[in-house]
Amino acid sequence: MPARDEAAGIGAALRSLLAQDYPDFRVILVDDGSTDGTGDIARGIGDARLTVLTGRPRPAGWSGKLWAVAQGIAAAGDAELIFLTDADIVHERGHLSALAAKIDTGCDMVSEMVALSCESLAERALVPAFVYFFQLLYPFAWVNDPLRATAAAAGGTVLIRRRALERIGGIQAVAGALIDDVALAAAVKKGGRIWLGHSLLARSVRPYPHAIDIWRMVARTAYVQLRFSPLLLIATTLGMALVWLVGPLAAIFAHGAARWLGLAVWAAQIVSYLPTLRRFGLSPLWAPALPLVALFYMAATIGSAIDHHSGRGVVWRNRAYAGGGA
Repeated sequence: MPARDEAAGIGAALRSLLAQDYPDFRVILVDDGSTDGTGDIARGIGDARLTVLTGRPRPAGWSGKLWAVAQGIAAAGDAELIFLTDADIVHERGHLSALAAKIDTGCDMVSEMVALSCESLAERALVPAFVYFFQLLYPFAWVNDPLRATAAAAGGTVLIRRRALERIGGIQAVAGALIDDVALAAAVKKGGRIWLGHSLLARSVRPYPHAIDIWRMVARTAYVQLRFSPLLLIATTLGMALVWLVGPLAAIFAHGAARWLGLAVWAAQIVSYLPTLRRFGLSPLWAPALPLVALFYMAATIGSAIDHHSGRGVVWRNRAYAGGGA
């Protein structure tokens, strides 16, 4: 577990891991330069199965998170299975056992999208769409199909075999990746099976109380996903406008057949969004707002590109991200 300034939730996250019913495991936390007492809180738990490491300075070419993960993996010795999780996730008692059972079906790596916080107005309006758009980019059925090249993972919950890590050259194979979970999944899938699903046994306790917090989360990696390409940005923006905005705008402002076609497109968007809203326990009345939510994500993607080309980058967990580094 890499942790950087996670004092608010680190105690709950670690205690949930230490309470797992898996028969034989230990927990390694790497304190990645925290300034809020994260490491002290972890050491205060006083469980013999918990090791707290003080992270070493990050070498050139490594993202901050992955350098912390690398140190934790090194400390894990010859463990056959390695569980990578974030410091803001609380796990039900049987989560690790369930993941281990899944990897025993013949997978090299299994990962789950945990339940995300959805309490504030901004979270209810915008967070479900994060999962919805992620699934459009990386259909889970395609990820889980060994005959398809599509690969993805959710970095907060990843169980991987050590032999799979060794096969791809260790975690250093993706050392500088900002979208580290997808990069790791792509590397592992080239020679083995991966699986991605939704978790009912883990939830994130990291809040996003305001729209600007979600904007920063999206902007951190949106332009990275587009490989820092202005042409891909233009194509993506036009594509999203065509898919998500033209139909609803036609339904509101057009006449005759164009209006009916626009209404049909908008209705299809609403129907496609309902399963995600149900997963979050939200009212279906949020569904008609999907075009506005898509507009928010389009704007955050453009903002991500502006940050990159202006040299500002973004700040995440009190660390500046600029260009392709972290």
